[in-house]
Amino acid sequence: MQNKQQQNSPQPALQLQQNAAMHRDICFMMLPLLAMAVYLYGLRPALLCLVAVVTANLCDRMVAVVRRRPYQKDEMSSEAFALLMAMLMPASVDYRVLVTAVLVAVLVGKEAFGGYGSYPFHPAAVGYAVAAVSWPEQIFRYPQPFSPLPLGSAEEAALVDSIDHALRAGGVPATPDLNLLLGNCAGPMGVTAALVIVACSLYLLAQKRITPTAPLCFLGAAALVAFCFPRLGSIPPSLPWQYAGERLSLLKYEMLSGGMLYTAVFLINEPVTLPKTGRGRAVYGLLLGVCAMMFRYYGSYETGVCFALLAVNSVSGWLDRAVRWPAKREGGAAE
Repeated sequence: MQNKQQQNSPQPALQLQQNAAMHRDICFMMLPLLAMAVYLYGLRPALLCLVAVVTANLCDRMVAVVRRRPYQKDEMSSEAFALLMAMLMPASVDYRVLVTAVLVAVLVGKEAFGGYGSYPFHPAAVGYAVAAVSWPEQIFRYPQPFSPLPLGSAEEAALVDSIDHALRAGGVPATPDLNLLLGNCAGPMGVTAALVIVACSLYLLAQKRITPTAPLCFLGAAALVAFCFPRLGSIPPSLPWQYAGERLSLLKYEMLSGGMLYTAVFLINEPVTLPKTGRGRAVYGLLLGVCAMMFRYYGSYETGVCFALLAVNSVSGWLDRAVRWPAKREGGAAE
Protein backbone atom coordinates (compact mmCIF):
# COMPACT_ATOMS: atom_id res chain seq x y z
CA MET A 1 0.00 0.00 0.00
CA GLN A 2 2.84 2.38 0.80
CA ASN A 3 4.38 1.65 -2.60
CA LYS A 4 1.09 2.54 -4.32
CA GLN A 5 0.83 5.77 -2.37
CA GLN A 6 4.36 6.71 -3.36
CA GLN A 7 3.58 6.03 -7.04
CA ASN A 8 0.28 7.95 -7.11
CA SER A 9 1.25 11.05 -5.15
CA PRO A 10 4.66 12.68 -4.62
CA GLN A 11 3.60 14.30 -1.34
CA PRO A 12 3.24 11.07 0.70
CA ALA A 13 6.57 9.87 -0.66
CA LEU A 14 8.23 13.14 0.38
CA GLN A 15 6.63 12.93 3.82
CA LEU A 16 7.85 9.37 4.29
CA GLN A 17 11.37 10.42 3.33
CA GLN A 18 11.28 13.28 5.85
CA ASN A 19 9.98 10.95 8.57
CA ALA A 20 12.71 8.42 7.77
CA ALA A 21 15.35 11.17 8.05
CA MET A 22 13.86 12.18 11.40
CA HIS A 23 14.20 8.63 12.77
CA ARG A 24 17.76 8.32 11.51
CA ASP A 25 18.64 11.54 13.32
CA ILE A 26 16.92 10.27 16.48
CA CYS A 27 19.18 7.21 16.37
CA PHE A 28 22.18 9.48 15.89
CA MET A 29 21.12 11.71 18.82
CA MET A 30 20.95 8.70 21.13
CA LEU A 31 24.72 8.30 20.81
CA PRO A 32 25.72 11.25 23.05
CA LEU A 33 23.17 10.13 25.64
CA LEU A 34 24.57 6.62 25.44
CA ALA A 35 28.10 7.98 25.86
CA MET A 36 27.00 9.68 29.09
CA ALA A 37 25.38 6.46 30.30
CA VAL A 38 28.57 4.49 29.58
CA TYR A 39 30.58 7.12 31.46
CA LEU A 40 28.30 6.80 34.49
CA TYR A 41 27.60 3.06 34.55
CA GLY A 42 30.15 1.22 32.41
CA LEU A 43 29.58 -0.76 29.21
CA ARG A 44 26.26 -2.33 30.20
CA PRO A 45 24.14 0.54 28.70
CA ALA A 46 25.91 0.03 25.36
CA LEU A 47 25.11 -3.69 25.41
CA LEU A 48 21.48 -2.95 26.36
CA CYS A 49 21.14 -0.59 23.40
CA LEU A 50 22.75 -3.11 21.06
CA VAL A 51 20.31 -5.81 22.19
CA ALA A 52 17.38 -3.42 21.73
CA VAL A 53 18.43 -2.40 18.20
CA VAL A 54 19.10 -5.99 17.08
CA THR A 55 15.70 -7.09 18.44
CA ALA A 56 13.91 -4.26 16.62
CA ASN A 57 15.75 -5.01 13.36
CA LEU A 58 14.92 -8.71 13.54
CA CYS A 59 11.26 -7.84 14.16
CA ASP A 60 11.18 -5.71 11.01
CA ARG A 61 12.80 -8.47 8.95
CA MET A 62 10.39 -11.08 10.32
CA VAL A 63 7.35 -8.89 9.56
CA ALA A 64 8.66 -8.28 6.03
CA VAL A 65 8.84 -12.05 5.45
CA VAL A 66 5.39 -12.71 6.95
CA ARG A 67 3.76 -9.92 4.92
CA ARG A 68 5.74 -10.85 1.80
CA ARG A 69 7.15 -7.43 1.21
CA PRO A 70 10.74 -6.25 0.77
CA TYR A 71 12.65 -5.24 3.86
CA GLN A 72 13.14 -1.45 3.88
CA LYS A 73 16.69 -1.02 5.12
CA ASP A 74 16.47 2.80 5.04
CA GLU A 75 13.42 2.84 7.32
CA MET A 76 14.85 2.94 10.86
CA SER A 77 11.80 3.82 12.94
CA SER A 78 11.86 0.51 14.83
CA GLU A 79 15.51 0.99 15.76
CA ALA A 80 14.72 4.56 16.88
CA PHE A 81 11.85 3.35 19.06
CA ALA A 82 14.07 0.66 20.58
CA LEU A 83 16.77 3.20 21.50
CA LEU A 84 14.22 5.66 22.87
CA MET A 85 12.86 2.94 25.17
CA ALA A 86 16.29 1.76 26.24
CA MET A 87 17.24 5.30 27.27
CA LEU A 88 14.05 5.52 29.36
CA MET A 89 15.07 2.51 31.44
CA PRO A 90 17.63 2.13 34.23
CA ALA A 91 21.05 0.79 33.34
CA SER A 92 20.32 -2.16 35.64
CA VAL A 93 17.21 -3.35 33.77
CA ASP A 94 17.07 -7.04 32.90
CA TYR A 95 17.68 -7.85 29.24
CA ARG A 96 14.45 -9.87 29.08
CA VAL A 97 12.43 -6.84 30.18
CA LEU A 98 13.99 -4.65 27.49
CA VAL A 99 13.55 -7.27 24.76
CA THR A 100 9.90 -7.72 25.72
CA ALA A 101 9.34 -3.96 25.61
CA VAL A 102 10.91 -3.75 22.14
CA LEU A 103 8.78 -6.64 20.87
CA VAL A 104 5.63 -4.94 22.13
CA ALA A 105 6.65 -1.58 20.66
CA VAL A 106 7.41 -2.92 17.19
CA LEU A 107 4.89 -5.75 16.81
CA VAL A 108 1.97 -4.23 18.73
CA GLY A 109 2.58 -0.49 18.83
CA LYS A 110 3.71 -0.25 15.19
CA GLU A 111 2.93 -3.28 13.03
CA ALA A 112 -0.46 -4.21 14.53
CA PHE A 113 -1.82 -0.86 13.27
CA GLY A 114 -0.52 -1.25 9.74
CA GLY A 115 3.17 -0.55 10.04
CA TYR A 116 5.23 2.54 9.38
CA GLY A 117 3.20 5.74 9.23
CA SER A 118 -0.07 4.16 10.41
CA TYR A 119 0.27 3.86 14.19
CA PRO A 120 -1.96 6.16 16.30
CA PHE A 121 0.11 5.76 19.50
CA HIS A 122 3.83 6.34 19.93
CA PRO A 123 5.27 2.79 19.78
CA ALA A 124 8.07 3.60 22.24
CA ALA A 125 5.50 4.80 24.79
CA VAL A 126 3.45 1.63 24.22
CA GLY A 127 6.44 -0.62 24.90
CA TYR A 128 7.56 1.40 27.90
CA ALA A 129 4.06 1.42 29.42
CA VAL A 130 3.80 -2.37 29.18
CA ALA A 131 7.22 -2.80 30.81
CA ALA A 132 6.41 -0.29 33.56
CA VAL A 133 3.12 -1.98 34.45
CA SER A 134 4.57 -5.50 34.25
CA TRP A 135 7.93 -4.96 35.99
CA PRO A 136 7.77 -1.78 38.11
CA GLU A 137 10.53 -3.07 40.39
CA GLN A 138 12.81 -3.23 37.33
CA ILE A 139 11.82 0.11 35.80
CA PHE A 140 11.61 2.45 38.79
CA ARG A 141 14.73 1.56 40.78
CA TYR A 142 18.07 2.93 39.62
CA PRO A 143 21.78 2.35 40.21
CA GLN A 144 23.89 5.16 41.59
CA PRO A 145 26.00 7.04 39.03
CA PHE A 146 29.67 6.03 38.84
CA SER A 147 28.84 2.52 40.00
CA PRO A 148 29.99 0.20 37.15
CA LEU A 149 27.51 -2.58 36.45
CA PRO A 150 28.28 -6.11 35.26
CA LEU A 151 27.53 -6.86 31.62
CA GLY A 152 25.32 -9.78 32.62
CA SER A 153 22.71 -9.81 35.35
CA ALA A 154 22.61 -6.73 37.60
CA GLU A 155 20.42 -8.28 40.29
CA GLU A 156 23.08 -7.73 42.94
CA ALA A 157 23.53 -4.03 42.14
CA ALA A 158 22.57 -1.53 44.83
CA LEU A 159 19.52 0.40 43.62
CA VAL A 160 18.08 3.67 44.90
CA ASP A 161 15.05 5.87 44.28
CA SER A 162 15.00 8.73 41.79
CA ILE A 163 14.35 12.46 42.28
CA ASP A 164 10.75 11.93 41.27
CA HIS A 165 10.27 9.53 44.17
CA ALA A 166 11.20 12.29 46.63
CA LEU A 167 8.82 14.70 44.88
CA ARG A 168 5.98 12.19 45.11
CA ALA A 169 6.62 11.97 48.85
CA GLY A 170 6.18 15.75 49.17
CA GLY A 171 9.83 16.57 49.75
CA VAL A 172 12.56 18.55 48.02
CA PRO A 173 15.53 16.55 46.66
CA ALA A 174 19.01 17.58 47.77
CA THR A 175 20.63 17.09 44.35
CA PRO A 176 22.96 20.01 43.43
CA ASP A 177 22.06 22.00 40.34
CA LEU A 178 25.23 20.99 38.47
CA ASN A 179 24.49 17.31 39.01
CA LEU A 180 20.98 17.88 37.69
CA LEU A 181 22.34 19.40 34.50
CA LEU A 182 25.11 16.84 33.94
CA GLY A 183 23.07 13.76 34.81
CA ASN A 184 24.95 12.80 37.96
CA CYS A 185 21.81 11.61 39.72
CA ALA A 186 19.85 8.36 39.85
CA GLY A 187 17.37 7.91 37.04
CA PRO A 188 16.82 6.39 33.59
CA MET A 189 20.14 6.09 31.83
CA GLY A 190 19.40 8.53 29.02
CA VAL A 191 17.06 10.99 30.70
CA THR A 192 19.05 12.69 33.45
CA ALA A 193 21.69 14.54 31.38
CA ALA A 194 19.74 17.76 30.77
CA LEU A 195 22.54 19.64 29.00
CA VAL A 196 23.08 16.82 26.52
CA ILE A 197 19.34 16.66 25.77
CA VAL A 198 19.25 20.42 25.16
CA ALA A 199 22.25 20.14 22.82
CA CYS A 200 20.47 17.37 20.90
CA SER A 201 17.38 19.55 20.59
CA LEU A 202 19.45 22.35 19.06
CA TYR A 203 20.80 19.96 16.44
CA LEU A 204 17.33 18.65 15.58
CA LEU A 205 16.00 22.20 15.33
CA ALA A 206 18.88 23.23 13.07
CA GLN A 207 18.18 20.23 10.82
CA LYS A 208 14.45 21.11 10.86
CA ARG A 209 13.59 17.66 12.18
CA ILE A 210 11.48 19.12 14.99
CA THR A 211 9.48 22.29 15.50
CA PRO A 212 9.39 24.19 18.81
CA THR A 213 5.61 24.70 19.05
CA ALA A 214 4.52 21.49 20.74
CA PRO A 215 7.59 21.11 23.02
CA LEU A 216 7.42 24.70 24.30
CA CYS A 217 3.68 24.50 24.92
CA PHE A 218 4.18 21.17 26.69
CA LEU A 219 6.94 22.47 28.97
CA GLY A 220 5.11 25.76 29.58
CA ALA A 221 1.87 24.06 30.61
CA ALA A 222 3.71 21.59 32.86
CA ALA A 223 5.76 24.37 34.46
CA LEU A 224 2.62 26.44 35.11
CA VAL A 225 0.91 23.53 36.85
CA ALA A 226 4.03 22.74 38.90
CA PHE A 227 4.46 26.39 39.95
CA CYS A 228 0.82 27.16 40.77
CA PHE A 229 0.02 23.82 42.39
CA PRO A 230 3.27 22.55 43.96
CA ARG A 231 3.28 19.16 45.64
CA LEU A 232 5.44 20.33 48.54
CA GLY A 233 3.89 19.80 51.94
CA SER A 234 5.48 22.92 53.45
CA ILE A 235 3.69 25.21 50.97
CA PRO A 236 0.10 25.72 52.13
CA PRO A 237 -2.70 26.62 49.67
CA SER A 238 -1.80 30.16 48.61
CA LEU A 239 -1.67 32.58 45.72
CA PRO A 240 0.98 31.86 43.04
CA TRP A 241 3.20 34.80 44.02
CA GLN A 242 3.37 33.69 47.64
CA TYR A 243 6.24 31.35 48.59
CA ALA A 244 7.78 32.13 45.19
CA GLY A 245 11.27 30.99 46.23
CA GLU A 246 10.06 27.58 47.36
CA ARG A 247 7.94 27.20 44.23
CA LEU A 248 10.87 27.99 41.94
CA SER A 249 13.17 25.61 43.82
CA LEU A 250 10.63 22.85 43.39
CA LEU A 251 9.97 23.77 39.77
CA LYS A 252 13.51 23.00 38.62
CA TYR A 253 13.28 19.49 40.03
CA GLU A 254 9.88 18.93 38.44
CA MET A 255 11.10 19.97 35.00
CA LEU A 256 14.45 18.16 35.16
CA SER A 257 13.09 14.83 36.38
CA GLY A 258 10.52 12.31 35.25
CA GLY A 259 11.57 12.45 31.62
CA MET A 260 10.04 15.89 30.94
CA LEU A 261 12.90 17.30 28.83
CA TYR A 262 13.45 13.96 27.14
CA THR A 263 9.79 13.79 26.15
CA ALA A 264 9.78 17.39 24.91
CA VAL A 265 12.69 16.71 22.55
CA PHE A 266 12.38 13.08 21.45
CA LEU A 267 8.86 11.74 22.09
CA ILE A 268 6.40 14.56 21.51
CA ASN A 269 7.89 15.29 18.06
CA GLU A 270 7.18 11.84 16.58
CA PRO A 271 6.02 12.90 13.08
CA VAL A 272 3.31 10.22 12.72
CA THR A 273 1.48 10.97 15.99
CA LEU A 274 2.09 14.74 16.11
CA PRO A 275 -0.77 16.94 14.77
CA LYS A 276 -0.07 18.43 11.37
CA THR A 277 -1.26 22.02 11.96
CA GLY A 278 0.44 24.69 14.07
CA ARG A 279 -2.68 25.26 16.16
CA GLY A 280 -3.14 21.54 16.63
CA ARG A 281 0.45 21.18 17.85
CA ALA A 282 0.03 24.05 20.31
CA VAL A 283 -3.12 22.53 21.81
CA TYR A 284 -1.50 19.09 21.74
CA GLY A 285 1.48 20.39 23.73
CA LEU A 286 -0.68 22.23 26.26
CA LEU A 287 -2.92 19.22 26.77
CA LEU A 288 0.05 16.88 27.14
CA GLY A 289 1.71 19.20 29.69
CA VAL A 290 -1.35 19.28 31.93
CA CYS A 291 -2.02 15.57 31.48
CA ALA A 292 1.61 14.68 32.26
CA MET A 293 1.52 16.59 35.53
CA MET A 294 -1.75 14.93 36.51
CA PHE A 295 -0.18 11.52 35.92
CA ARG A 296 2.87 12.59 37.94
CA TYR A 297 0.75 13.93 40.79
CA TYR A 298 -1.90 11.23 40.99
CA GLY A 299 -0.61 8.27 38.95
CA SER A 300 0.97 5.12 40.30
CA TYR A 301 4.16 5.34 38.24
CA GLU A 302 6.99 7.86 38.29
CA THR A 303 7.52 8.42 34.56
CA GLY A 304 3.85 9.21 34.01
CA VAL A 305 4.63 11.32 30.97
CA CYS A 306 4.64 8.22 28.76
CA PHE A 307 1.15 7.30 29.93
CA ALA A 308 0.05 10.89 29.34
CA LEU A 309 1.51 10.72 25.83
CA LEU A 310 -0.57 7.65 25.03
CA ALA A 311 -3.71 9.36 26.32
CA VAL A 312 -3.14 12.51 24.27
CA ASN A 313 -2.16 10.49 21.17
CA SER A 314 -5.74 9.24 21.10
CA VAL A 315 -7.03 12.74 20.26
CA SER A 316 -4.16 13.89 18.04
CA GLY A 317 -6.05 13.54 14.75
CA TRP A 318 -9.17 15.10 16.23
CA LEU A 319 -7.18 18.16 17.33
CA ASP A 320 -6.25 18.95 13.73
CA ARG A 321 -9.91 18.92 12.73
CA ALA A 322 -11.05 20.81 15.82
CA VAL A 323 -8.71 23.77 15.38
CA ARG A 324 -9.71 24.15 11.73
CA TRP A 325 -13.39 24.66 12.48
CA PRO A 326 -13.11 28.14 14.03
CA ALA A 327 -11.01 29.31 11.09
CA LYS A 328 -13.60 28.04 8.63
CA ARG A 329 -16.46 29.69 10.51
CA GLU A 330 -14.62 32.99 10.47
CA GLY A 331 -13.89 32.67 6.77
CA GLY A 332 -10.13 32.31 7.36
CA ALA A 333 -7.84 29.71 5.95
CA ALA A 334 -6.95 26.74 8.12
CA GLU A 335 -3.35 26.49 9.24
